[in-house]
Amino acid sequence: MPLIAMTREMGSLGKDVAAAVCGRIGKQVVHHEIIDNLASKMRLRKSHVIRFLEGKAGVWERMTTDKTSLSIYTADETFLLAENDQVGVIRGWGSPHLLRPIPHVISIRVCAPFELRVKRMMERLNTADRDFVENEIRMSEEAHGAITRRHFGISWQHSDQYDLVLNTERLTIEECADEVMELLDDPNFQETPESQRIFRNLATAAHVRSALRQDPRTNTMRISITSEDGLVTLAGLVDPGHEPKDAAEVASKVSGVKGVVNKLRVAALGARHHVEG
Repeated sequence: MPLIAMTREMGSLGKDVAAAVCGRIGKQVVHHEIIDNLASKMRLRKSHVIRFLEGKAGVWERMTTDKTSLSIYTADETFLLAENDQVGVIRGWGSPHLLRPIPHVISIRVCAPFELRVKRMMERLNTADRDFVENEIRMSEEAHGAITRRHFGISWQHSDQYDLVLNTERLTIEECADEVMELLDDPNFQETPESQRIFRNLATAAHVRSALRQDPRTNTMRISITSEDGLVTLAGLVDPGHEPKDAAEVASKVSGVKGVVNKLRVAALGARHHVEG
């Protein structure tokens, strides 16, 4: 069955649409589940990570948040969730963009006009403080926009980034769920051996990248990582003092890795490199 990756726009009713769809297909919606593991890997408090992702971090929190690590660990955790057969919808975390290259993943944006979302959030929070609610929504969207620009080079509000855009100003929750169910039955989004292979390759690369980031011997290496049917290739230059064999050792211990092709080279003293991992 296809996997659904959905945005999490405040006041859009995306949470309700996701719940309605998963109620029909008998699977789980995941959203907050990623936070605990992210905070643990980054050695930060859970509240610190949440505030940063919601655009509420103070100066010190922004300074002490490693954005590269956050990106790497978020991708790792998202793929771990996607590997769980009990998960039907992943909400947020850039999942519609991260998982979009996979043919059996449906990327969905649930949206509504700003004014309507403000009204809904005021009712949900039982508050008459319109300025507070508007500020909360804008901070959330600005933070999300910064993350998607930095990690994916896109604007998350552009409709061409999604397979389906649902406007809950015009559609009820059940009507939105009907539209999603139609795509779940669409032959173009069904799992195939090839779509599963693409998924495994991307997931393995993400898991290796996370493992390298967590190991003190390799956590500053900026290298290229690709996976092809369990064969992982490491390529690029590492700074003097780093050992290419350490990266190969770490990668070889990651679940799903069947072999490692180590093309890493140590850069000459004073050399600079720009290979991204």
